[in-house]
Amino acid sequence: MSTLYIIATPIGNLKDITHRAIETLKSADMIACEDTRTSSVLLQHYQIDKPLFSFHQHNEHHKVAHILNILNGGQTVAIISDAGMPGISDPGFLAIRAAHQNGHTVCAIPGPDAITTAVVASGLPCDRFTFEGFLPPKKGRQTRIKAIADSEITTVVYESPHKLIRFLRMLNDFCGDERWICVARELTKKFEEVRRGKLAEVLADFQARPAIKGEIVVVVAGKEYSE
Repeated sequence: MSTLYIIATPIGNLKDITHRAIETLKSADMIACEDTRTSSVLLQHYQIDKPLFSFHQHNEHHKVAHILNILNGGQTVAIISDAGMPGISDPGFLAIRAAHQNGHTVCAIPGPDAITTAVVASGLPCDRFTFEGFLPPKKGRQTRIKAIADSEITTVVYESPHKLIRFLRMLNDFCGDERWICVARELTKKFEEVRRGKLAEVLADFQARPAIKGEIVVVVAGKEYSE
């Protein structure tokens, strides 16, 4: 049997990678990348020269068999996503499950991820929190947002820039103006921003901007939280 490595990669700043992650990538026989072009920037930076193949949400089912064939042949495979930990709102789960089911070793190499980075930076309660990932674009979206509004613990949501205002407006409808939230944008990157405050204030801030760019994490405090 062989080993499938699940390796966290930087969410922005290329320096945010562990020595162990670099060593494991250099020792792996094959590297499965969400986008080979994106991953090549990181790999070239650390002088890692290994065979790559694409492994993303549109080919995940097909490529699981390919990964198993490599593992069954006695070689190791490392899975990386464009940023953060594979399997968290990124491809990885199906391959990890299949590796377990077929008796291979699965080894996760921890590192940066946007969820915990945003929660800690928010200054909102993080002893307990719920991760919602990306909300559905249409069906079920309102139901999920209402559940976030009713939650007594902190909730973390991934959101795209062009949907942020819509999300904050709907959240405001259910939560009211006084709910504490934090919008973390472009974490660890040059234009990193952590905008924290009451919902109405944060919404007004982003509505006044000519454009919203970057990767966004929204942290919503539980309904009983106050300062």
